[in-house]
Amino acid sequence: MKTTTKILFILLAIWATSCKKPESYPIVPSIEFSKFLVESDTVTGIAQRGILEISFKDGDGDIGLDPSDTLPPFNLGSVYYYNMIIKYYEQQHGSFVEVPLLSWNSDSLHYDTLTFNARIPNLTPKYGNKSIKGIIQDTMFIYNPLSHFDTIRFSVFIYDRALHKSNVVFTPPILRKF
Repeated sequence: MKTTTKILFILLAIWATSCKKPESYPIVPSIEFSKFLVESDTVTGIAQRGILEISFKDGDGDIGLDPSDTLPPFNLGSVYYYNMIIKYYEQQHGSFVEVPLLSWNSDSLHYDTLTFNARIPNLTPKYGNKSIKGIIQDTMFIYNPLSHFDTIRFSVFIYDRALHKSNVVFTPPILRKF
């Protein structure tokens, strides 16, 4: 009787999961802002880092790049080298303004422009339904010692491997402590 019960349970489980309709989404990726967590230095109280979280959906699952994806159009210097584009804004006199972040390069004795852009690793499922959804988190340094403005925000969008551009989302205003 135990064997019959086990077989019946396995068949019931297979039947229940096989009836589930696979999710499908448009082939152009879409994203939504989830949250932004500010991490402050425990000694100084200065907001040093933040964790950006977005959710995504993509119908053909072609989000992300392999480390070997360095030939055009994904070559260094191309607009598609990074597949997650993050822009930094400061609230200046009541309006948000996109601001380049600078860092002193002691080797060249010049300021270098920093980027928050990132390369999302390949997320394409190996088998089955290629439609995917999930959450992406990115940790970034948000302290800008060259700025005296205390409110910032970010915009984000992603590209898939077919070079489809997602919608653009914005974080709410983020208050930085100095």
